[in-house]
Amino acid sequence: MTLREILQGRFLIGAALNNGQIAGQDPVALEIVKRHFNTITPEDVLKWDALHPAPDRFEFAAADRFAALGEENGLFLVGHTLVWHHQTPSWVFEGARGKPLDGELLLARMREYIRTVVGRYRGRVQGWDVVNEAFEDDGTWRQSPWYTALGEEYVAKAFEFAHEADPDAELYYNDYNLWKMPKCQAAIRLVNSLRGRGIRVDGIGEQAHWVLDGPRVEEIEPALAELEKTGVRVMFTELDIDPLPRPEALIGADISKRLEVAPELDPYRDGLPESVGQRLAERYAEVFRMFVKHRAVSRVTFWCVTDADTWLNNWPVRGRTNHPLLWDRQGRPKPAFHAVVEALKRALTAGA
Repeated sequence: MTLREILQGRFLIGAALNNGQIAGQDPVALEIVKRHFNTITPEDVLKWDALHPAPDRFEFAAADRFAALGEENGLFLVGHTLVWHHQTPSWVFEGARGKPLDGELLLARMREYIRTVVGRYRGRVQGWDVVNEAFEDDGTWRQSPWYTALGEEYVAKAFEFAHEADPDAELYYNDYNLWKMPKCQAAIRLVNSLRGRGIRVDGIGEQAHWVLDGPRVEEIEPALAELEKTGVRVMFTELDIDPLPRPEALIGADISKRLEVAPELDPYRDGLPESVGQRLAERYAEVFRMFVKHRAVSRVTFWCVTDADTWLNNWPVRGRTNHPLLWDRQGRPKPAFHAVVEALKRALTAGA
């Protein structure tokens, strides 16, 4: 059975696709997507630097292919991501004619961008990561160019603009390390505040870039229970489990941090040892049992499809050979895949 058949609508299951896959250049990955998943997210083609690289130019060809791919295969499309401090061109944060950046100008640029992009895919992209990574791990506001120029109101405006552009689209806040309670509570306060003002927010996404040994389910689950109390959907939006050694300071997904490759950080170039593969399988089974247990979980999206295309081959250490997904470099199911299948069957049969 396929993953989506086993789940029977309990929650959506999907993956993020890279540019080549969206262009049809990876038939192995696309076959996995069509067989097992009912939702897809683009890694990059719906980010600002890809869509609007210059003030006078939008480039929609790749994003149009993404939308067409989803429609052709009846998939739920998630747009990632509208407002973020990374992968946004520098010109967005520059003032007119060399002057200091004016908040009103930046807000106007945000409005035009969101209305143009969300408006173009109105009725086609069903959900949007509206704002990505607005908080630090301690729950304070990230001092991004958006926050520096507009304050915390920039988040509300982004959601308002997205809703105006497509009133039927689901709108999400997305972040990493939401299992850390200060950050979790900051996201909850944000969502409750927005909804209290009548601003549409449908879900909170936890990126779920985890490692073999952490965070433990006993750490994740209390935060998940708190997120459930908001009444919005909870999604695990960028799931992968890194089996390679990683310094503790690089747990999470702060892409500004990166190390150079060293032998001790790249130990499995010839393949994942059986014992480590079994640990990865047990870890995936554990977290999927947790997902099924919580009814608020509405979607789980893997970040990439196979080990061949995982972003973890190059982050947080450049040039590594990583093995964090359910399918290996040839697109063959790993023990982790079979462990997830078994865990889902048992949990769902038990009426979880």
